[in-house]
Amino acid sequence: MPQDILQVESLDLEARGVARHEGKVVFVEGALGSERVTANIFRRKPSYDIGRVQVIVRESSQRVKPRCEHFGVCGGCVMQHLDPAAQVASKQRVLEDSLAHIGNVRPEQMLPPLHGPSWGYRYRARLSVRWVAKKGTVLVGFHERKSSFVADIKTCHVLPPHVAALLVPLRGLIMALSAPDRFAQIEVCVGDAVTALVLRHLDPLSESEIATLRAFAAQHNIQWWLQSKGPDTVQPLEPEDEHKLSYTLPEFGLRMPYRPTDFTQVNHQINRVLVSRALSLLGVQPTDRVADMFCGLGNFTLPLATRCREVVGVEGSISLTARAEQAALAAGIVNARFQTLNLFEVDHIWLQSLGTIDRMLIDPPREGAQALVQALAAAPPQERPVRIIYVSCNPATLARDAAVLVQEAGYRLRSAGAINMFPHTSHIESLAVFER
Repeated sequence: MPQDILQVESLDLEARGVARHEGKVVFVEGALGSERVTANIFRRKPSYDIGRVQVIVRESSQRVKPRCEHFGVCGGCVMQHLDPAAQVASKQRVLEDSLAHIGNVRPEQMLPPLHGPSWGYRYRARLSVRWVAKKGTVLVGFHERKSSFVADIKTCHVLPPHVAALLVPLRGLIMALSAPDRFAQIEVCVGDAVTALVLRHLDPLSESEIATLRAFAAQHNIQWWLQSKGPDTVQPLEPEDEHKLSYTLPEFGLRMPYRPTDFTQVNHQINRVLVSRALSLLGVQPTDRVADMFCGLGNFTLPLATRCREVVGVEGSISLTARAEQAALAAGIVNARFQTLNLFEVDHIWLQSLGTIDRMLIDPPREGAQALVQALAAAPPQERPVRIIYVSCNPATLARDAAVLVQEAGYRLRSAGAINMFPHTSHIESLAVFER
C-alpha cells in the first residue's frame, strides 16, 4: 500500500518538520519546510504523531549537504542540512510564532537577526567520556541524538579547530590513565588567550597520572582544571592558571575573567555584537540609573557602567557577583554595584527598594523572569523603567513574560529579533524591546 505523502509546512522549536495528516499534526525529524516527504512514524499520540523522514519526494531549495560526516548520529547539531541563512530565518519565524501564539503579542517591528560565523564558534562544550568495554576503547564527544550513548566522532566542525583536533588525542590520553572507566566528562572553555579543559574524575589521581596530564597540557597548549565531585570542587591543576581564563569586550575596553564553571556565552563573536546592540536599543543616557537583572559576571553590567550614571547588577549566584565586582575593580569602574538575590522570588516591594530605575536589562535563564515581570506589573506605573531590553534563550518563556509586560504592566513591544548564538542547532536566543 503506497505511503501517504506529507506536505511539510514549517519547522518547530526542535527543528522538526511540521505537517498535518488526517486532522493530526505530524512532526517529522529530518524534514524541512515546503518539502513533500514520506515518514516512518515511531510515536503515535491522540493529537500528534512523530516520525523520521523516509523519502524526500520534493526537496527544499534550502536543503544543503551537511558538512559533518557524523550528522544524524551525533546529537550536537540538528540543522546542518538547512542553509545557514535559512536557519536564521526559521528561528526568526519561530520567535514570531511564539510571541503571537503563546503571549498573544506582536512586535511593532522585527529586528534584523544577529548572526555570525557558522563554524568553529562553540567556545564552550561538555564532552562526555565513555569507556566502551566491547570495543576496548574510550569515546570522547557528544551524545548520540536522543540517546545516552556517546557518538563515535573524530572531528567536530562547530568546535574551534584547535579543540576539534583534540578529540582523538583525548581518547589516547584517557586510555593511558590507570582506570579509563573512571572519567565522566571534559568541559571545554576557550578564552581569548587560553583554552581550559575541566576533567571530571571519579577516583583520586596518582602522581603518574598528574604527570601525564601535565605532559598533555604542554604538548597541546591547554590548561587542566580538575573536578573530583560537584562544581565547587573545580580547581586548576596549576595554581598559576587560576586567573588566566577570560574574554574581552573590546568596544568597551573590558576584560572579563571567569572560571570554567561560571556561565558565559558559548559564542564570543555573537556575544560582543549582542552586548553592543542591547546597549544601543536600551538607549542609555549618561544621567540614567540602570538595572541589569540576572547579571551573571557582569557581561552587560560593566559595559552599561561605561554609558550611564549608575548601574545595579542583580544575580542569584554569589560567586558570579563576586567575579563581577572584581572585574569592575580591575577596570576602574566605580559606578556599578551588585546584589546577590534570588530573582525567582522577588516582588514589587523589593523592586521599589532599588530606588529609581530609568532603564532595565533582563537576561534570565530558560525559566524566564516571571516573578520579576509580575513585580513590574504590580509597581506604580511611574516607577516602572521607561525601557526594558529582554534577552532570552527560550522563546516560550519570553512570550509568557511579554504577555505580562504588555497586558498588565502597560508596555509596548516595540521590537524583537532572533540571535543565532548556536548555528546548526534548534536553540533560539532572542532580544525584545519594551517601552512604557
